[in-house]
Amino acid sequence: MIEICFVCTGNTCRSVMAERIAKKMAKTRKLKDIKFSSAGIYAKKENITENASKALKMLGYDGRDRKSVSLKKIKKETIYVAVTDDHKKFINSSKCISFEELAGKVSDPYGQGFQVYLQTAHQIEENVKMLLDKIEKLRGVV
Repeated sequence: MIEICFVCTGNTCRSVMAERIAKKMAKTRKLKDIKFSSAGIYAKKENITENASKALKMLGYDGRDRKSVSLKKIKKETIYVAVTDDHKKFINSSKCISFEELAGKVSDPYGQGFQVYLQTAHQIEENVKMLLDKIEKLRGVV
């Protein structure tokens, strides 16, 4: 079993969107041995933002409420996907990659309008697709 945890600042927008997008994409690709989660460096048990939820639902992903989860400790067996290079520096693990390294920067939509959240969700879809492509390529699936 591979464990992948997406990490951002508050776990109310980008990382939770990445988790939910990855879960559905992995299921579609029949990648059953990957467990996805998400956390925030400064998470405070807040709900996913309304616009993140709406963007996920509009694109066909799980948009249900959930409380943010704080990144408490780095687990040796988990692979971390940081939303930004700054998040990666904070995580400080050899088993961490950032979206910036993978496929490009993902803008922070927090506090902005729905269209910004939707654009961010599309950026995350591209990043998650590239991540899953790399996993499949390493496994010799593609």
